[in-house]
Amino acid sequence: LNVMEGYPIGFLGHNSSETIHLMAEAMKRAYADRSEYLGDPDFADVPVKALTSKAYAAKIRDGISLNRATPSETIKPGKLAPYESDQTTHFSIVDQYGNAVSNTYTLNFSYGSGMTAKGTGVLLNNEMDDFSAKPGVPNAYGLIGGDANAVEPGKRPLSSMSPTIVLKDGKPYLVTGSPGGSRIITTTLQLISNMIDHSMNVAEATNAARIHHQWLPDEIRVEEGGLSRDTVAALEAKGHRIAVKSVMGSTQSIHVDAGKGLLLGASDPRRTGSATVGY
Repeated sequence: LNVMEGYPIGFLGHNSSETIHLMAEAMKRAYADRSEYLGDPDFADVPVKALTSKAYAAKIRDGISLNRATPSETIKPGKLAPYESDQTTHFSIVDQYGNAVSNTYTLNFSYGSGMTAKGTGVLLNNEMDDFSAKPGVPNAYGLIGGDANAVEPGKRPLSSMSPTIVLKDGKPYLVTGSPGGSRIITTTLQLISNMIDHSMNVAEATNAARIHHQWLPDEIRVEEGGLSRDTVAALEAKGHRIAVKSVMGSTQSIHVDAGKGLLLGASDPRRTGSATVGY
């Protein structure tokens, strides 16, 4: 988001080739840094302030060409001053007092580890693949990791889960999140951008077509039917490789419209079994 705010995204337009190009270039660099720096902060010194600083975002923008895609093989984690399984669930809540909760949790693969905690019926998760079993080697879903996320006793594996609360004037404005493995990060990014940069309402922002780039493999994943042929051609002309695949994510979001005193909710139509419920 820090990288993207340096560009006139609203002017460039939702899912235009220019917007998608800049978004994909920012995504590549974020996932490269993820591979190197992110892991359990009890075991690794995660440089959160450096990674999220405005100055670092400006430095990243300096390396992005407006006209040509940067090959992922030439991008390395920045020098600072896999998809995971779809078996993930998210819910968002805002109560009558304005308290907000954004919660994402996961079993990882289907039925987790296939075991339950004795006497409870609660399934245990299967998060070992979220570790970097061998730094530099992709996990089951193509994500690259480093020493910060190597396997160690008592250590928490790295996750893409991104439950998010956006504040406006110090109060909740948007409560959102999604399942979807490594695509969670980019799904959440686009929902926020759709509402703030493109002035969509929460339902429009939820339904809009999505794209994803996770550094490696070096491709922009797009939802089937999500982009026009002209947009795809323009992106390919910039040097991007386009991979058309199934839909991504399942956001569950609440927009707190303080001016009108309304709570506006939207459940993603990409998956069944979710609902928006008022009180």
